[in-house]
Amino acid sequence: QARFWADFIDKKVQEAGSELWASKVDQQEKARKELKERLKQLEEVLGDKPYFGGDSFGFLNVALIPFHQCFYAYETVGRFKLDCPKLIAWAKRCLQRESVSTSLASEKDIYEFILDYRKTHGLD
Repeated sequence: QARFWADFIDKKVQEAGSELWASKVDQQEKARKELKERLKQLEEVLGDKPYFGGDSFGFLNVALIPFHQCFYAYETVGRFKLDCPKLIAWAKRCLQRESVSTSLASEKDIYEFILDYRKTHGLD
């Protein structure tokens, strides 16, 4: 199960997020919809557990947590609000782990990188 969902994150979540960043504003609707749907699917998998897979931080959590750092950029570039409170709460738990919080790029750095990408490619 964990490998399936890690592959889902790597392919489906990454694909929707990249499409959102690499699209002109008037062409982002499909990517917004797909990203929201895929994150909702992950919320269903998480359920009411503290971590993906149960009570302990494991493989699937490691695969997904870097994408949380992209949420601000998704919302700002895509001009929408993500509605995934379970994923947000999960991410906060993950970020309390020093091994996680010290190894991720900051939301600001990711956002600035994406703004530079969009400017370079004439997407804004």
